[in-house]
Amino acid sequence: MTLTTNLGFPRIGARRELKQALEAHWGGDTAATQLLDTARELRARHWRLQREAGIDLPPSNDFSLYDQVLDTAFLFDAIPQRYRAVVDAAPLAGYFAMARGLQRDGIDLRALEMTKWFDTNYHYLVPELEAGQQFALRGDKPVAQYLEAKALGIETRPVLIGPVTLLWLSKTVDGSDRFALLERLLPVYALLLEKLHAAGAQWVQVDEPALVLDLPPALREAYRTAYAALAAGPRAKLLLTPYFGGLGDNLELAASLPVDGLHLDLVRAPEELEAVLERLPADRVLSLGLVDGRNVWRTRLDNALLLARYARNRVGGDRLWLAPSCSLLHVPVDLDGEKALDADLKSWLSFARQKLGEIRLLADALEGRDGAETALEEARQRIESRKTSPRVHRPEVAARLAGLAADAGRRQSPYPARRQAQAAALGLPLYPTTTIGSFPQTHEVREARAKFKSGKLAEADYEAFLEAETEKCVRFQEQVGIDVLVHGEFERNDMVEYFGEQLEGFAFTKLGWVQSYGSRCVKPPIIFGDVVRPAPMTVRWSKYAQSLTDRPMKGMLTGPVTVLQWSFVRDDQPRADTCRQIALALRDEVTDLEAAGIKVIQIDEPALREGLPLRRAQWDAYLAWAVHGFRLTASGVADATQVHTHMCYSEFNDIIEAVAAMDADVISIETSRSRMELLDAFVRFRYPNEIGPGVYDIHSPRIPTVAEMVGLLEKARAVLAPEQIWVNPDCGLKTRGWAEVRTALERMVEAARILRSGQARAA
Repeated sequence: MTLTTNLGFPRIGARRELKQALEAHWGGDTAATQLLDTARELRARHWRLQREAGIDLPPSNDFSLYDQVLDTAFLFDAIPQRYRAVVDAAPLAGYFAMARGLQRDGIDLRALEMTKWFDTNYHYLVPELEAGQQFALRGDKPVAQYLEAKALGIETRPVLIGPVTLLWLSKTVDGSDRFALLERLLPVYALLLEKLHAAGAQWVQVDEPALVLDLPPALREAYRTAYAALAAGPRAKLLLTPYFGGLGDNLELAASLPVDGLHLDLVRAPEELEAVLERLPADRVLSLGLVDGRNVWRTRLDNALLLARYARNRVGGDRLWLAPSCSLLHVPVDLDGEKALDADLKSWLSFARQKLGEIRLLADALEGRDGAETALEEARQRIESRKTSPRVHRPEVAARLAGLAADAGRRQSPYPARRQAQAAALGLPLYPTTTIGSFPQTHEVREARAKFKSGKLAEADYEAFLEAETEKCVRFQEQVGIDVLVHGEFERNDMVEYFGEQLEGFAFTKLGWVQSYGSRCVKPPIIFGDVVRPAPMTVRWSKYAQSLTDRPMKGMLTGPVTVLQWSFVRDDQPRADTCRQIALALRDEVTDLEAAGIKVIQIDEPALREGLPLRRAQWDAYLAWAVHGFRLTASGVADATQVHTHMCYSEFNDIIEAVAAMDADVISIETSRSRMELLDAFVRFRYPNEIGPGVYDIHSPRIPTVAEMVGLLEKARAVLAPEQIWVNPDCGLKTRGWAEVRTALERMVEAARILRSGQARAA
């Protein structure tokens, strides 16, 4: 009989219960026991939900208090020396110190570096390793969570990040080869597998998404070494689980490894089924990822069923499992909670709980169970209604795209001419200071927004409140000494959601939260149709803020690629087409800001690198349309209008030429957590425009010293000319408190003054 399974479930809770529990604990309002009780309740709820949805074998150890990669590093004792004392004294506090940093009682620890999990908007903590690294089991989290489910009467499959992917995701602080540590790591993996086997686990899911990447020969050999070692000892059966793409030239390797089952992401690579069926040994289970774990649209079940039937005919029902393409971490929990969502649109959607139901329906249809055909027919009707809906396609949008001039993505003059015009218009000092956009979203700001949205606060009163907050923010920046100001974004809920709410073709949920990192959750818009901007979106607040000061005020926009990447995107047309639609809508906003007297406009593109395909052969095509989308947005303004962009927590050294091709006048980037490592790209590539390397990590409550900021800027001066350098935080300040923001920005401004005065040590 075909088995239904799942690769991972969202851990935040349908109403963000984990977020609330984490932040209450971090704020000192609750003890660790209360946090752990909430986590235990969520795990039990999610296991029961999966079984009730018809999943035969749900996962365990997919739950994390912060991040699954951090959990794995912690489990194997890959703990940098600077955290050892805290971890040994209080393991949970030490765990959070690795994630968030720690600054108290004379302790000053910076957090681990954070970056994107493959091509998703989830962020993971980068393990720090060194030559001679020792590994050992610290605790028994996978075993404990397996036994926790078993005590509830639920058999689960523990999930582990595989050894090669773990090393791929890590960094060495001394420049040594991290893959040379594989032989030290494997015995600890083997010991953990032995413990899981002794606890009664029948299967273990070993996640190896690195198998969908371009692998050098040495890494392929590392896979052979690793799985030969893991197959040797007493263990449960192993399900090798790559996802986020096709195996490609790693297919032969994956099929040959001595495991007991292989998972395929047939959403991203349906064409690989035949090749795998030809190469899969006769004793292996085949897990088919047929339901999209990355997007919210209903599955085209007839197509999925064709693949499932074909596979069953080849391998038999007893060797076939049905699953989502990847963990459901990347989608919201339950569509049933969306009471206010338009009925037609809701009928086109599927969240985590509904996706499990789709898997169950596929299995029932495969087995010919009663009611399956009726349910399939209903699903067909919903898919068809989306295809024919007039809300999806708008002829005027297609006509505007078709009529674009060939040079629509080009600024009036090259950068050197623009630089002169901007210098005359803005009159900024050397090492100008600015921030990335948002300022603290206090309880009062969030409460006022909630009251306004619920009708408890009149629009006039809400606008008066926002005006007062904006003015306080402007005065604050003037007092601190910031050169280029921002209005603070108090009217905005999220950098993508805010714009989507004002664009046609977007829809929004009430509870569609997805974890970005730690307690940080986002509620991605749903792009269901052609995109149109019916009216200006930001001009009112930027113009008001500029009226309060003589200093330049930045207009703040989210760029088209980021709006695309951080939304659930329609799957009925190429992503490039949707990106161009968004770019044209934002282009109108940019020109309206300029007409309103805004001389500096920031168009954030933190997701540009995130959208890069995992295989290099596909990079050029993506970068061509992504860069064009940004340029289409930015190119309608005069030379004297300065265009900024911002990128955070992305390794973009390997696409620096494309970043330069965006032709932004100024780019601000994350560099403080990586200690300016991202500037290595500028050693080999002479970046032509201006750069703001972040000197303050806003994702940590830790506040750097003036000397630390000056040190980072000195590193920047080693590879950049002084006239290129801006001074700014890594990212927006919405998640921080006003007290720490004041201290951090005062220190940042002082660092800039030191460099201007020549007091800093020569680079």
